[in-house]
Amino acid sequence: MKNSAHASASLTAPSSNRPSTANAPQQQYQHTYRQGMTVPNVSSALEALWANRMRSLLTTLGVVIGVMAVIAAVTITQGASSFINTTIAGLGTNTLIINSGTAINGGAFAAVGSDQSLTLADARALTKVKHVVNVTPLLSVNAQVIYGNQNWNTRVHGIYPNFLRIQNWQLASGVSFTSRDEMRSNPVAVIGQVVASNLFDKTKTNPIGHTILIRGQTFRVIGVLQSKGAIGGVSQDDIIFIPFGAALTRLKNSNYVDQIQVQVGNLDYVDSVQAEITTLLKKQHHLAASSLPDFQIRSPKQLLQISQQFAQALTYLLVGIAAISLTVGGIGIMNIMLVSVTERRREIGIRMAVGAQRSDIRNQFLIEAVTLSAVGGLLGILLGLGVGLVLTLVFQLPFALNPISVLLAFGVSTAVGVTFGLYPAVRASHLDPIVALRME
Repeated sequence: MKNSAHASASLTAPSSNRPSTANAPQQQYQHTYRQGMTVPNVSSALEALWANRMRSLLTTLGVVIGVMAVIAAVTITQGASSFINTTIAGLGTNTLIINSGTAINGGAFAAVGSDQSLTLADARALTKVKHVVNVTPLLSVNAQVIYGNQNWNTRVHGIYPNFLRIQNWQLASGVSFTSRDEMRSNPVAVIGQVVASNLFDKTKTNPIGHTILIRGQTFRVIGVLQSKGAIGGVSQDDIIFIPFGAALTRLKNSNYVDQIQVQVGNLDYVDSVQAEITTLLKKQHHLAASSLPDFQIRSPKQLLQISQQFAQALTYLLVGIAAISLTVGGIGIMNIMLVSVTERRREIGIRMAVGAQRSDIRNQFLIEAVTLSAVGGLLGILLGLGVGLVLTLVFQLPFALNPISVLLAFGVSTAVGVTFGLYPAVRASHLDPIVALRME
């Protein structure tokens, strides 16, 4: 009997060592119910949006404009940054560019060339600095160039022959002038592709060996440069190079030079050479060691850092403006969803009366808000890519866009829908079905 009683007790008393399965059918039902309601919730949300498609489209405009601004801003800044980086890299990271310019407050400089201070003697003195392998002064003039009946306004630079090596210029045809041409100030010229096209293409003439007039002075073309493209809409190929001596005696008789370029033999010594040049030029110009220089020295490395900082600041500014637009778009979504909840109270009451859970009502309205913002994000991405492509073509920049930026923009637009759609969705789910059914 004791065994029988014990067995009976063990059958009726729940074991403390294993979970009760009394609610298992109900839990299974709720899980199946939730899975089964996902598709109807999505379907109901899409039907509601389509029924008011014009209102839905207008509601997404804030998100569309915000995402479009983000994508367009990132596209143009990344394109500009990529182009500047490529251009500066073409100068060589071991090159120092020295311009005239008086230092002013804050460590900035006056406009380049506003106060001439560099001389040919400075350039010659720099050849003695350790680790310097090439030095060239530069004289620059704007001039009208004539060949036959054709004329063209362009920039003319008087340089030493090693300038082309410092700047990584390559010849498409002909030859460059030599140190002998420089010593004798021979009137020879190497022209860029734009100049060659505007002076010689119409007559289908090979420029090599023909003479051109620069400010009334005759120069013989001995070489044509390969194209380097444009920087910010200004073509690098709209240029003529002539020997420095010829420029000094024929085009610009001056005691000053417009620029000096220095090439350092090893990238590791660029900073030390820059410091030594600063000391030497101060001595050349009879300036105290502690005084501000009347010149400025820039390396491509520094220019690269400045361009990156500028691009980053511009990106932050534009993205900040876009964020404001996205916030306004999110508020628009919240507003229209609240209106929708008010308009559809009777529908909500009927759904609750026939068994819909509060979570179903919440999910339906949340899906509507997320759909609005996601569609707005997709439209914004497409329009932003289009605007970015047009801008890069107009400014002749490479189309460079990080896919992560696109995904981030879409993710933010979706998050806007969740953030601003959650309150109306929760409010709809907490309506009293009896009160909702009374509403007309």
